Amino acid sequence: MDILISGASVAGPTLAWWLRHFGFTPTVVERNPGGPRRGGQPIDVRGPALDVLDRMGLRGAVYERRTAMRGMTMVDAAGAELMRTSERTMTGGAIDSPDVEILRDELAGLIVQATAGVDYIFGDSISALAEHADGVTVRFESGTTREFDLVIGADGLHSRTRALAFGPESDCFTPMHTHLGIFSTPNLLGLDHWQVIQQLFDPAAPEQGTMGIFYSARGNTAVRAMLGFGGPLPDDLDYRDTARQKALVRAAFSHLGWRIPELLDAMDAAPDFYFDSVGQIHLDEWHRGRVGLVGDAAYCPSPLSGQGTSIALVGAYVLAGKLAEHDGDPAAFAAYHGELRAWVAQNQQLAFRNSEAHTAPAADADPAAAAALAGHAAAFEATVNGYRLKDYRRAASGASSHRV
Repeated sequence: MDILISGASVAGPTLAWWLRHFGFTPTVVERNPGGPRRGGQPIDVRGPALDVLDRMGLRGAVYERRTAMRGMTMVDAAGAELMRTSERTMTGGAIDSPDVEILRDELAGLIVQATAGVDYIFGDSISALAEHADGVTVRFESGTTREFDLVIGADGLHSRTRALAFGPESDCFTPMHTHLGIFSTPNLLGLDHWQVIQQLFDPAAPEQGTMGIFYSARGNTAVRAMLGFGGPLPDDLDYRDTARQKALVRAAFSHLGWRIPELLDAMDAAPDFYFDSVGQIHLDEWHRGRVGLVGDAAYCPSPLSGQGTSIALVGAYVLAGKLAEHDGDPAAFAAYHGELRAWVAQNQQLAFRNSEAHTAPAADADPAAAAALAGHAAAFEATVNGYRLKDYRRAASGASSHRV
């Protein structure tokens, strides 16, 4: 049974791995030429998502490539130190946590390597879908046309697959009024497995706030920078117009001192610059006929949740498992949705709780804030671990003869 997956970040290759494991024939198409897209923020793998990697034999390799942050420092607008801790980081949580923080492109690369033998089509994308009784006719931007039994969009927040099957993004996108520019620079800050955070927040005008998170990467040879800011964006902004996106980031941060001017200059030369608005995707169902969605394309919780990668990994595993249970019948899509929808909704709510926690008074100086932060952390862990993986591996033994 031939299944096309659009997107080669995390959800797509994970789904390809499990589909092949269950006897299907996956093909992955990815718009970025030459391989998976470089860059991106550090992401966390938690709870049942760690179990998914374990069942793929990748948990050890992911752990070896973790960011291994030792702690973080928070500074003011002038760069003066406000606090320092070796107990936690802003992006990864507690240092002694079993969770694994890894750069997004490092994780994607590991999973793609593990799918050696899967057919990848780089530098192309889906341009049209035509479903019929026996499958889906797919036309690609390159002009070629192929037939598949199912098509699954794993192509992120701005999923082209979702747009073709479900309609405009505006119908399912919930904005969170924050925008992120992410890029790599030389290690200008001399960081050694350390994070530095500069957060400027005015409760009277939260939309004017900025946050810069800088952390060492690539064996301390580089710094990965995340620059977040609020406020409206131009209505005619093209998400492929990198020069204009960089100009928006520069405009939001150009009034700041410390090392920000140097970092902004380094941004101009960054080969892996990425920009997007933070938001969530909410759909009543994650499929239409023979076209399904997984990961951010189906239920993006936003980076503010800290759970986007984990629910993408779990979602890919469950979707493949349900397809195995249903022997490839599209009814598997509804079963996948029914299995995960409650847990996904709980994880999406984490984005709003995390946002409140990050803008609360400093816990180090306020006992009430410290208690609130502890309560938030407990609730976060309960949500993260609120789903237990089922064992779909047995489903492979019941594969019917039409699968290859």
